[in-house]
Amino acid sequence: MFYLSICFISFIFLFFVGVFLFVGGFYFVLNDLVYFIEWEVVTLNSSSVVMTFLFDWMSLIFTGFVFFISSLVILYSEDYMHGDLNINRFILLVLMFVLSMMFLIVSPNMISILLGWDGLGLVSYCLVIYYQNVSSYNAGMLTVLSNRVGDVALLMAITWMINFGSWNYIYYLDFLSNSLVMGFISLLVVLAALTSSAQIPFSSWLPAAMAAPTPVSALVHSSTLVTAGVYLLIRFSPAFGDQLCAFLFVVSGLTMFMAGLGANFEYDLKSIIALSTLSQLGLMISAVSVGLVGMAFFHLLTHALFKALLFMCAGVIIHTMSDSQDIRFMGNLSIQVPFTSVCMGVSSFALCGMPFLAGFYSKDLILELVSFSYINLVGFFLFFVSTGLTVCYSFRLFYYVFCGDFNLSSFYSISDDNFNMSFGMIGLMLVAVFGGSLLSWVIFCTPAMVCLPFYLSFLVVFVSLLGGWVGYELSKFSLGNSLASLFCYEYVVFSGSMWFMPYFSTYGASLHPLSLGYSSLSVSDLGWAERLGGQGAYWFLMYLGKVNQWWQYNSLSLFLMFFVMWAIVLMFILV
Repeated sequence: MFYLSICFISFIFLFFVGVFLFVGGFYFVLNDLVYFIEWEVVTLNSSSVVMTFLFDWMSLIFTGFVFFISSLVILYSEDYMHGDLNINRFILLVLMFVLSMMFLIVSPNMISILLGWDGLGLVSYCLVIYYQNVSSYNAGMLTVLSNRVGDVALLMAITWMINFGSWNYIYYLDFLSNSLVMGFISLLVVLAALTSSAQIPFSSWLPAAMAAPTPVSALVHSSTLVTAGVYLLIRFSPAFGDQLCAFLFVVSGLTMFMAGLGANFEYDLKSIIALSTLSQLGLMISAVSVGLVGMAFFHLLTHALFKALLFMCAGVIIHTMSDSQDIRFMGNLSIQVPFTSVCMGVSSFALCGMPFLAGFYSKDLILELVSFSYINLVGFFLFFVSTGLTVCYSFRLFYYVFCGDFNLSSFYSISDDNFNMSFGMIGLMLVAVFGGSLLSWVIFCTPAMVCLPFYLSFLVVFVSLLGGWVGYELSKFSLGNSLASLFCYEYVVFSGSMWFMPYFSTYGASLHPLSLGYSSLSVSDLGWAERLGGQGAYWFLMYLGKVNQWWQYNSLSLFLMFFVMWAIVLMFILV
């Protein structure tokens, strides 16, 4: 009897729906179509509840990407989560995650966007705490509380949009972009996007969310939760003023630089890939802030392809390494897991922007168009140095994992002959190679030539080669290398801890309120309130009882007097 698992059924459904939406998005691009659909859910007297959907090339292609990547991730999960007794619950949570993301993508209405946004936040919390331990609970709480800030911002934006008479923001972006109310709403949307995309100062939840299973990380970091904020910014970008764009550029540029710098000092495999996601999100939001909205969406799509593949390769490596994520214990894995090595090499090179892979078409174009933009020297420095840092940590990771000597106990059981995991990785590797060129041919119907002087054209290649050389040198650090021997321990700790942001988000946010609460508890509730209240009355009555007892024990006349008094009282009562 042939048994169809929930993973296989979900894979088939999501894969074909994703391909259909993908082809539909291409058709909408070529014919310049936009469908705006209103579904009247219920009408009571003169009030009606209407659900609105916006189908244009952007929403259809992005939804197709989400469905396509989700289908391969679910197929990958069937073997990765093999042996888990609750795998059906896990797959249902992933499907709810994808459904929430779809609601957010196709909604031109702030209410339905909030529905998808809260769905993403709730299901992401359930997935982060899927492995039930203290570390997962802490990471889940940090994740959900950081994203609650964005929820509150969206609720305030919904409240302010009552002034327009409708929550369909798509109507008001162009002709109300200079109004004060729309500026305030845009500021709230930017705040929500910064929390979802983990920009400074909300960056600490993204590496903490690595407590989730690796398939969830592949989905979250490629096309769902972290990209929801970028997608919202892309949709709202016509309403952004110059000051808001400048603020957005500073925050995202610093995030891009901070994440690239921190990844070079990290030794946890999944944390390095998480910080690379943070760096690429900074690049996308920076592109939105300088007016390159189409380029940001293009990079959003290409990044989803190779980042999901990168996390899948990391999952295979973690399985083969007996659940160890420390890259210092790895090495020489290219001989033991050759297919995974090829896939991880393709995804790493696509992340670095190697020519003719998916990341090259979007990343190189963004950097060349940034050279045309009106940005100062600091912004120029952040863009190009962050690109060099991306190549640096990618080469460092590759040399640590696949070259050198193996540093774990034994590798005779290491292999990557797993059909479902390999099939999912093959599908993503193909689109990571060919997806960038295909998208660029379809999305940009009019060819344009970028004409730059030689030194600016060669600058991207130079910083990439320099970053690759520095990454190779960093990979030579041995297993027992002490950071104190670098003579710059304080700077290493500062750079490697995301500029102390995890401490600000955890201890910084909770230490003083908790200590104040403890002082209040010990001084008031357990202190003076007890002294003057119940415990104080108890001690006072006990003291009076002891004095009375002392008098009665030491004075026979007093004892007899009390006896006579009680006898007289008893007589009066009985009479």
